[in-house]
Amino acid sequence: MTELSSQTVTQDRARILARRERLRALARSRDLDAILVTSLVNVRYLTGFTGSNAALLVRAGGTDVLATDGRYTTQAGSQAPDVDLLIERACGPALAGTASQSGALRLGYESHIVTVDGLAGLRAAMDPVGSGTDLISIGPAVEALRSVKDTDEIRALREACALADRALASLIAEGGLQVGRTEREVGRDLDNRMLSLGAESVSFETIVAAGANSAIPHHRPTDAVLSGGDFVKLDFGATFAGYHSDMTRTFVLGRPADWQTEIYDLVATAQRLGREALVVGASVVDVDAAARAPIADAGHGPAFSHGLGHGVGLEIHEAPALSALGAGRLEADMAVTVEPGVYLVGRGGVRIEDTLVVGTDGPDLLTMTSKELVAL
Repeated sequence: MTELSSQTVTQDRARILARRERLRALARSRDLDAILVTSLVNVRYLTGFTGSNAALLVRAGGTDVLATDGRYTTQAGSQAPDVDLLIERACGPALAGTASQSGALRLGYESHIVTVDGLAGLRAAMDPVGSGTDLISIGPAVEALRSVKDTDEIRALREACALADRALASLIAEGGLQVGRTEREVGRDLDNRMLSLGAESVSFETIVAAGANSAIPHHRPTDAVLSGGDFVKLDFGATFAGYHSDMTRTFVLGRPADWQTEIYDLVATAQRLGREALVVGASVVDVDAAARAPIADAGHGPAFSHGLGHGVGLEIHEAPALSALGAGRLEADMAVTVEPGVYLVGRGGVRIEDTLVVGTDGPDLLTMTSKELVAL
């Protein structure tokens, strides 16, 4: 390993350790002896381990323990070298027992992840003789930590967005979005371009919605043929180093009709106002309202039928939720989408979406494809 790559690995491990230290501080603040993490995404966030069976014990004091089964012994040692390793198939109960044996009387657990039967299994493993140990819910505490991204995460998000930008640019430049193709053909073409450019996978099932289908917010591609005069809505993303991008652009095949230009301009205005509202300290409800207001004022309020946006990272939908039902305020280095839409049933719809990072000097735009109305 070169000196530069060794230094990079050391920095990466330091950032992952810092994540666990934040969770450790939370454990101490709640008078917990340890926290059991059973969400695989959260285990990855806190250790770097990417196997399909794992749990993590983060102690308020002492060494953390990663549990996985024998398939992943080598992988776990490589990806998570700074934690103790326990090889057991039933990872959660095994770590609950380990915590109890080491004197933990109050163990935090992810109540939104653990099933009722799973909780009974943890109790049995931790307190087999009724010695007074207790399991305390921490809810989505790790997800709250994940909502603020570190340098590595923002770098991965930026690359994921760049891959999606480049894939869309090549699709358009090479005539991949044209009359006569089906929604499925366009979607598979775009997916293949993202993968060939280096994406680990696509972020979610790519949405290609043409004509009246573009008025369906989460339409799944069909064999519907793209026709002249159609709106074509593309909602897609790439993953890089586990992190997702999310972008929507809407095009017109041929010269746009007046109603299409009107709706597009309205959504573009709403999207701009939503981006401008991404200010550190802003209420997520207020950010949603800033983009929703011009659409409502134009008489299309009911046609904007979803929240303005969401956090994005190791999962395509994360905290915070930018919506009228959301809670909390924006913090620096939160990665979010801004994606207003207007959907006119039976005619067509427009959504414009970017991925951005909240910053003290304004939002950092990660999806760079033009938002001008493009007629193809």
